[in-house]
Amino acid sequence: MTVPMTRAEALLSSVFGFDTFRPGQEEIVRAVIAGRDTLAIMPTGGGKSLCYQLPALCRDGVTVVISPLIALMRDQVRGLREAGVAAGALTSGNTEEETEEVFQALDAGALKLLYLAPERLAAAGTQTLLRRIGVGLIAVDEAHCVSQWGHDFRPDYLRIGELRAALGVPVAAFTATADAETREEIAARLFGGREPSVFLRGFDRPNIHLAFAAKNSPLRQILDFAGRRRGQSGIVYCATRSRTESFAAALSEAGHSACAYHGGMGPDDRRNVETRFQREDGLIVVATVAFGMGIDKPDIRWVAHADLPKSIESYYQEIGRAGRDGAPAETLTLFGADDIRLRRSQIDESAAPPDRRRADHGRLNALLGLAEALECRRKTLLAYFGEHAGPCGNCDLCDTPPDVIDGTEAVRKALSAILRTGESFGAGHLIDILTGTPTEKVRTRGHDKLPTFGVGRDFSKAEWQGLFRQMMGRDLIRPDPERHGALAMTEAARSILKGEARITLRRDAAAAKSRPMARALVSEDDAPLMAQLKATRRALAEAANVPAYVIFPDRTLIEMAERRPQTLDAMAGINGIGAKKLERYGATFLAVIAGEAVPPVHPGRRKLAGRPEGAVFDRLQAAQSRLARGADGTGKPMSCSPAELARLAERRPRSEGELASMLGERRSERFGAAFLEILSGS
Repeated sequence: MTVPMTRAEALLSSVFGFDTFRPGQEEIVRAVIAGRDTLAIMPTGGGKSLCYQLPALCRDGVTVVISPLIALMRDQVRGLREAGVAAGALTSGNTEEETEEVFQALDAGALKLLYLAPERLAAAGTQTLLRRIGVGLIAVDEAHCVSQWGHDFRPDYLRIGELRAALGVPVAAFTATADAETREEIAARLFGGREPSVFLRGFDRPNIHLAFAAKNSPLRQILDFAGRRRGQSGIVYCATRSRTESFAAALSEAGHSACAYHGGMGPDDRRNVETRFQREDGLIVVATVAFGMGIDKPDIRWVAHADLPKSIESYYQEIGRAGRDGAPAETLTLFGADDIRLRRSQIDESAAPPDRRRADHGRLNALLGLAEALECRRKTLLAYFGEHAGPCGNCDLCDTPPDVIDGTEAVRKALSAILRTGESFGAGHLIDILTGTPTEKVRTRGHDKLPTFGVGRDFSKAEWQGLFRQMMGRDLIRPDPERHGALAMTEAARSILKGEARITLRRDAAAAKSRPMARALVSEDDAPLMAQLKATRRALAEAANVPAYVIFPDRTLIEMAERRPQTLDAMAGINGIGAKKLERYGATFLAVIAGEAVPPVHPGRRKLAGRPEGAVFDRLQAAQSRLARGADGTGKPMSCSPAELARLAERRPRSEGELASMLGERRSERFGAAFLEILSGS
């Protein structure tokens, strides 16, 4: 199927309000429009949705979108309808009226995108329905859900391959994170063994500030971080359900709007939190990983981890929920020795086969390497995904390079203490030995007589705790689950113990001094206008019963505040404002920017806003005013309606005959020469 990209580019501007594609989007859109099986791995916030929504408007038939969460589907449908696109969803969350409305639209051939939950594929009659409505493309969001070893596995995703074969249509699959193993699994299960066109786009999210800090009273650290971002929407991830509730209560007590979310809550309570988060500005959700996949809120300004995530992929996916609108966003990840022990034991005690457990330890090791990095976080993170980058200037280590030491001798002392005590004790007891602290436990076991007793007095206990944590992060030592977490040396440590290798570590690693300040979305001069624009957006969203970002995302308001458009033509040049939204909201936001009501614009002229035809309309209108009483100013008043001028601007007649057929002889005689000069020069 060949569709000129000029049409796709026109729809990109007129429907979605963007002048250009984001990096990587255009190639994917071309492939999907052409009907090629496609697998695209793109960063969260990289514009995956557009890569199937835009082709859906260019291709014949209905595009079926398989998506894992009802809330996500409903929000995407709302957003598309706001942009003037015929879309609907069939989910268990629909009312009878909503379902009937979708079926009527399908029967009338009026729908371009139909969203379905994967569970719907198991329902009798689904394939029959999809054959009847003329499906032309299947789009699969969150395609990694097909992986049976992933934590987001959805069994019904396995039915998509069968559906593709039954309908004989191309599949376009999208995900934010998929290693080589998962990509192979997706290709096998969704494409029936056929080789799709694979697009592996850059993983960088340059607008997100990355930061890690060693745990040092984590509740206080989270409260400080949130306090500096008061009024901004954020997510705090915790490892346990009880911590989500205690942290949410503490944040609420500190004056934040906050609520907990975890898998132990009832469905109605979870839906209530999801709805509040989508609708309310400034809400903080404190959650387990049960909250996240499919969260399509583009203006999440920060994500904090009160506990270390389970892998580098999980970390990347979870921080990727911040700043999806491209505006500045921030992250903070807290970690400590207890986190490392917990994550190691979860892997060791899982039911996964040995090779899977080894791979999971490798993924955790990669995250620990990021946490303990000595140079640019982003450089380290992107290297894991196979990308090379220089220092980013947007992470805590670029902000404040760490104070490093040659840790070789300290590590050798620690390893010696571990071996001389039979690899039978945890960090606390080992630190007492190294610092020469004669506790009862040390004396009873005779460890005050060891050669290593007191050899580490040059470091404080807090510094030793940081050094032990870094050693675990570098996978030099691991807790032994069979011996109640006693630390044991790994093979990787032997070269250091033998003096064959050296190691660099951070000094004062246990102190969490870095508390990055919130980055302002706009300058101080533009902040008052930004607040007014957000208040206007909130009022419109509440009136329409939709999330605020469905009206406009933060990025669009930021551009308005900075550029301060004074006309509809200028407003049309703001990213994220398509024709439909300009028609609905343009005058309202222009009034906020101008500080007063703006004169009404005829619908015919408003339709041309931001297009070259708009300027032609204005010149025709000026010529008409000049000639309203004839060239000498004494004739009978005569004029064309705004709708007629709009048609002239769009159709561009080039001869007196064409002009007379549109305006009539009398008006053509008065205005013809002037109008044709304008139209021929436009």
